[in-house]
Amino acid sequence: MMNINEVQKRIKQRPPFQMVEKIVEIRDQEYAKGIKNVSINEPYFMGHFPDSPIMPGVLIIESCAQLCSVTIESEGTDESKIYVLLKCEEFKFIKPVLPGDTLTLEVTKTGGGAGLVKFDCVASVDGQVRAKGKLAFCAVDKESIYG
Repeated sequence: MMNINEVQKRIKQRPPFQMVEKIVEIRDQEYAKGIKNVSINEPYFMGHFPDSPIMPGVLIIESCAQLCSVTIESEGTDESKIYVLLKCEEFKFIKPVLPGDTLTLEVTKTGGGAGLVKFDCVASVDGQVRAKGKLAFCAVDKESIYG
């Protein structure tokens, strides 16, 4: 298990864009289960939507992607590389995620090799699936981006 301080040692994003606050389980670059506490104080709720706040689907995907990145590098980090989101497929949003919800994220590696890693992702609240889909990442040399 990793608390917020341990997660921040492993994740590159920071508030207000850090979406994973706790990791309750992680297994050998294959699986992870994390938590995102959804608060009404998050800035996007001011405009999405003012009278009926709903967590944007793209941020649910980002939450899953951040947990995937921790899973990919669970055995250590190669500081010369960065894993970037390559593909988002088949994401379905079944029921809205609301302020006050505890979003449980689960990511399972389904394939990978030669710098490409694929995951199945599920986001749920109180055991009910709210969103699910597939994400793929590729390893890129930082120098080629920021060179």
